[in-house]
Amino acid sequence: MYFRLLALDLDDTLLDDTYRISQQNYQAIRRAAAAGILVTLATGRMFCSARRYAQKLHIDLPLITYHGALVRTTDSKATLLHRPVPLEPAREVVKRALASGLHVNVYLIDELYVSGENEFSRYYHTLSGVAYQVVSDLPAFLTAEPTKITIISNDKSSLQQLQVQILKKYTGRLTAVFSKPNFLEITDRRATKGQALAFLAKLHGIPRELVAAVGDSYNDLDMLRYAGVSVAVANARDEVKAVAKIITKSNNEHGVAAFIDTYLLNGKEEYMDVVKRNA
Repeated sequence: MYFRLLALDLDDTLLDDTYRISQQNYQAIRRAAAAGILVTLATGRMFCSARRYAQKLHIDLPLITYHGALVRTTDSKATLLHRPVPLEPAREVVKRALASGLHVNVYLIDELYVSGENEFSRYYHTLSGVAYQVVSDLPAFLTAEPTKITIISNDKSSLQQLQVQILKKYTGRLTAVFSKPNFLEITDRRATKGQALAFLAKLHGIPRELVAAVGDSYNDLDMLRYAGVSVAVANARDEVKAVAKIITKSNNEHGVAAFIDTYLLNGKEEYMDVVKRNA
């Protein structure tokens, strides 16, 4: 057996384009769990959104949510790790985004607050299934450290400019990465999937060589760099594929199942539709 802990990104990785877990992926994950593999989700989503999928998969391992800012047990009884965005930088980031006419999501105690009712708030609701509250003055509303901030726009140039500004001003304090082309995610610099996965592996006494991770986007990069077995789905960003040791099928072609069945459970050096590349 090549690894003992498997971390799966949700959107565009485990989930297909309709935000569902295919029966093939579901069955493969259950087989992995039956073989003694610890399985968790590592997602930028809110805990309450990720938990629904974990329950469907019968996952009882703590979940990595908000890009690693919150690690909490599936039953919600224990928060093992919480690294929120410091309050003053959070307010400044929100102000900058709003001044540029960008939509802002703020996450407080696993509740979603948005800067306005619009196409972006409705799209996010469709994506996550989470209800939201509209707040007219988000900077003033922020009196506690948010777990995460998401800035959404179809103007990628504006998002990229804001990303550069944030990283420059808050070097060593904040992280700003894209999870989707129009989603810029702001977290504390210690709140990344890779750092949260390292925390979870240490908690269970599992060396990184025996950790596998599957992802598709920029917010998965440090998780894949940490994992001993790094896997990208075929629809992943080129930069993510460049880091991964293994390329599996796409999210719409049950890529997670292809990886599990041909690599983990069969333990093959050569495997059907999965391409292994030299590290």
